[in-house]
Order: sequence, then structure tokens, then C-alpha cells
Amino acid sequence: MATIKIKQIKSRIGAPIDQKRTLDSLGLHKISNTVEVEDNPCIRGMIRKVQHLVTIVD
Repeated sequence: MATIKIKQIKSRIGAPIDQKRTLDSLGLHKISNTVEVEDNPCIRGMIRKVQHLVTIVD
């Protein structure tokens, strides 16, 4: 299965609780933290929800 590397680029401080929980679900806890997750529609939806806080790393 294909994977995606996601990096948190902005702080979660001030974000709504649902966005904080989405970051937790993705495995992101600190700025500059990078995780590798499977590429599927569920993960893509989570990335879209917090797209202003994360970036996809090549």
C-alpha cells in the first residue's frame, strides 16, 4: 500500500477540539513532527480537515 509523509507546520494552540483530535489521530503531537501513514480516503479526509496545520512531505 502507498504511504504519505505528513509534517505538522503550525501549532495546534487555538484550534478547535475536533482539529486537535484529528492531529492526534494522524499521530502528530508537536510542530515539525513527521509521520508516515497509509494513503487512503479516510486519511486524505483528515489531512483536508487540518490542511492549514500540516503539509505533505515528498
